[in-house]
Amino acid sequence: MKELIYTLNDLDKAAQFVLKNSKSRILLFEGAMGSGKTTLIKTLVKHLGSNDEAHSPTFAIVNEYHTPNYPIYHFDLYRLNDYFEALDFGIEEYLSQPNAYVLIEWPEVIADILPENSQKIRIIVKDIETRILQIL
Repeated sequence: MKELIYTLNDLDKAAQFVLKNSKSRILLFEGAMGSGKTTLIKTLVKHLGSNDEAHSPTFAIVNEYHTPNYPIYHFDLYRLNDYFEALDFGIEEYLSQPNAYVLIEWPEVIADILPENSQKIRIIVKDIETRILQIL
């Protein structure tokens, strides 16, 4: 496990840490509600080369962002009841794209169908301004 303590002022550093230390393009973000998963993902999208404005896909389930070289898919699975709902909208197609980045918030609901090479990333709230980022 690799770990970084950061604040909102260090989001660029946190995004670089994730990209440097992740062994997969499928990134699973775990953390309590309000821990900063979407905030970190917004910064990651920029560091991956997209000019698109990233935002939470809570109601859309998935947002797609573009880069010159690959797509980025950002999922928020909070509202899903089980992995069958994810299968219904074709999540397996997203997960199987070799060049895409797939960023998933609340991945627990689809744990049974995630590829083994997925990278777990945990965000722990240390205090109101500080987070602990763990690459598991």
